[in-house]
Amino acid sequence: MAVVLIYRPLGLGDFLTGVPAYRALRRAFPDHRIVLAAPRALAPLAELTGAIDEVVDTAPLGPPPRGADVAVNLHGRGPQSTALLRDSGAERLIAYGDSWREDEHEVHRWCRLLRHYGIAAAESDLSLAVPAVAVTDGVTIIHPGAKSPSRRWPPVRYAAVARALSSAGHRVVVTGSAAERDLAVRVALGAGLGVRAAQPTTLGELAGLIARARLLISGDTGVAHLATAYGTPSVVLFGPVSPTRWGPPPDRPCHRAIWYGHRSEPGDRPEPGVHPALLAIDVAEVLTAAGVVDAGGPDVPVGRAISTPPASRVGPCEE
Repeated sequence: MAVVLIYRPLGLGDFLTGVPAYRALRRAFPDHRIVLAAPRALAPLAELTGAIDEVVDTAPLGPPPRGADVAVNLHGRGPQSTALLRDSGAERLIAYGDSWREDEHEVHRWCRLLRHYGIAAAESDLSLAVPAVAVTDGVTIIHPGAKSPSRRWPPVRYAAVARALSSAGHRVVVTGSAAERDLAVRVALGAGLGVRAAQPTTLGELAGLIARARLLISGDTGVAHLATAYGTPSVVLFGPVSPTRWGPPPDRPCHRAIWYGHRSEPGDRPEPGVHPALLAIDVAEVLTAAGVVDAGGPDVPVGRAISTPPASRVGPCEE
């Protein structure tokens, strides 16, 4: 069977912003086997796209598997990644040349690439199937972790938000990876919720929890894109990078992005510590934004660079 190789050996948020491109390739090559070169940990979510047949474990800028008929570079503009795919022996290569735009939203970037090659792609095609896992319905999720310290809002502020929401009747849980367990416990204890509110989850469990959640509050990290995929109301706090690059779709009223930056910085800040734009966000405005998306009420300006139309109903976002 002919093979389409999608090269995107990156993290959770990167994987999720690529979903419209994966689906476009599935439609364009219905008789091919679609193989994703990415970290193996993402395999449970790859199944939920309905577009990917296999995940081949690949480290960042690791060599792709050989023998594909079509290789698609969704890693970047090259030259390293493009050279790796050329060397893999693929008969056809889909990749960026000179038309790369640094300030482009990540979802739009890859859809535009495919359209350049005559493949129809829709930026709105972001949804995932809900995994068959046993999780609690209707919780409010606080997710304080992020890959870089520059994107981690202070734990004491997350705890204050969690405490206020719990007092208002929300069933609050604090999530995190195994490596973030101590951080999750710190936030849960600071909120007066007890250790049991800090819930370690597998990636599949986290997806199921967010799919059935009442509300998510997090930083600019992969779980925010899960909320987008499932239409779960969310408040996302941005630091080094603008939400115009990595934020939720501006046409979905149940997602709110808060940002006090002036321009996106390339990658994460090399120096330790929380980014100043993130520190500028206070607890009160996060709670205000949470109230807006939770109730589906009228839009209230919060922070900067927020593009969200008035909400007209309660519930998940419309596709």
